[in-house]
Amino acid sequence: MYQALYRKYRPKDFDSVVGQNPIIKTLQNSIKNNTFSHAYLFYGPRGTGKTTVSKIFARNVNCLDNNDGIACGKCSSCKVSFSYDCMDIIEIDAASNNGVDEIRELKNNINLVPSELKYKVYIIDEVHMLSTGAFNALLKTLEEPPEHVIFILATTDPQKVPETIVSRCQCFSFKRISDDVIFLRLSEICKNENIDIDDDVLKKISLLSEGGLRDALGMLDKVISYSNDKVTIDDFNDINGVVSDDDLFLFIKNIINGNVTYIINELNNYNNSGKNLVQILIQLINVSRNIIVDYYLNDKSVSISIDLLQEFVNLINEKMYEIKKSGDVKIFLEILILKFINDHNLIIKKDVDNLYDENNIVVEKDTNLNKNDLHEKNSGEFSEEIKNENKFKRIINLEEINEVRINNTMAKADKKILQNEKQLFEILKDFSFDQEVGAIVNNILDSKLRACSVDNIIISYSSDAIVEENNINIMLITELYNKITKSNKNIVIVSDAKWNSIKNEYIDMLKNKKTYEVLEEPEVLFEDVKNDDIIVSSAIDLFGEDIVEFE
Repeated sequence: MYQALYRKYRPKDFDSVVGQNPIIKTLQNSIKNNTFSHAYLFYGPRGTGKTTVSKIFARNVNCLDNNDGIACGKCSSCKVSFSYDCMDIIEIDAASNNGVDEIRELKNNINLVPSELKYKVYIIDEVHMLSTGAFNALLKTLEEPPEHVIFILATTDPQKVPETIVSRCQCFSFKRISDDVIFLRLSEICKNENIDIDDDVLKKISLLSEGGLRDALGMLDKVISYSNDKVTIDDFNDINGVVSDDDLFLFIKNIINGNVTYIINELNNYNNSGKNLVQILIQLINVSRNIIVDYYLNDKSVSISIDLLQEFVNLINEKMYEIKKSGDVKIFLEILILKFINDHNLIIKKDVDNLYDENNIVVEKDTNLNKNDLHEKNSGEFSEEIKNENKFKRIINLEEINEVRINNTMAKADKKILQNEKQLFEILKDFSFDQEVGAIVNNILDSKLRACSVDNIIISYSSDAIVEENNINIMLITELYNKITKSNKNIVIVSDAKWNSIKNEYIDMLKNKKTYEVLEEPEVLFEDVKNDDIIVSSAIDLFGEDIVEFE
């Protein structure tokens, strides 16, 4: 008869236990030094080794010739304790034996000396399921058991165990086993069993098992039964009703870009095909986490807003308990996602006239520009408008004006406006390779968008030198930005260090429940420049000599 992998590969000694090294070392030393306790509480997530370690400890503590806390496996006690009909290692399921009568019977049997071993070990699994009366009946016995008795209580929910019980036990917290450790263990088992399987499948199993090796082995058992050939990631997705990472990324992208039609249809498809929506959400969180980590640690560019993605992942995490307990997960998710889109004023797909990216995902709505407009309006028109509209001028009091604009921006800062402005930044990318205005567009794209109000935008650069150079050309930069995005905003350019100072001041104001007072902007004072002025040479460097005109 076939034996399930989690049973076949269940550890039989301390050396075989993976992922719980501190606990194993402590228990092993306590046996070696004969300093073990009369009562233990093992707690932690399912499938992390609580019951397994309990049985191994019971065998090792009874060994007559243990070597550094490890059972010899040869003595008479080892032969008895390793047998299935050992009467002195008693495993009790508290879920089905949780009444006072069962505990009273246990108390009556405790005084009987072990029949074959030195110690009688009681392993009470899922101890939190005991009734209040049963706990009270156990309390005195647990405090002063006979010398030949050891209690090991195991639970996945230690909060439900009374403090009076916990305080009488030596407690060990079993941690979730890391994905890497589970992957290595699965690889070793597959090698022993001659199972031909892709590493991607083992990585996916390790991830979805949520730190439980037993669950991981159960999934592995299921997937190898599904395929007679090499087990692939497609086999795993089919049998477990999960979605590929590429499909999940597309789903995430549509949420961030507000494509409601796609989202509703995709949720219907998942639900109708019998997929577990909660499991898909767990996958979605993991995929999002990888995107965010790659963005921050590996400087990997992404085509969606990282800030919005983080907010969405946090929302799903906060609502996960409610999602799992809801009567209809699909409807709960639909409402949750639609509310997220509405709260963040994201683009909602209504017709085919909106702007699409390369994956046919809506990325822009409110700018009155569509893709045809962007291609029909060439950069030469922008250049002509910019060069003819003004002489090159220097703003004499720019520093004073910027301080006021920074103050007013923070006073009227609005997250929805900021998100919308990030979408407008995406439009600039269509001009990044343009021979006429590409230089200034890329210069803007190199900045970091920091804060927005109805009237102003604050962007920052890493060095003061870049800030100074761009402030020389602030009128040209602002003019081009507003023409491409059909906006009418003032651009304020600061250094990253300056922004950190602004941000810290803003946080302090919030903490102290203070508000910014909106200030009146000073009159802009211009100074005409000469042909040899730095502003002219700087503008030529930025735009090119062929489109710069001066008098």
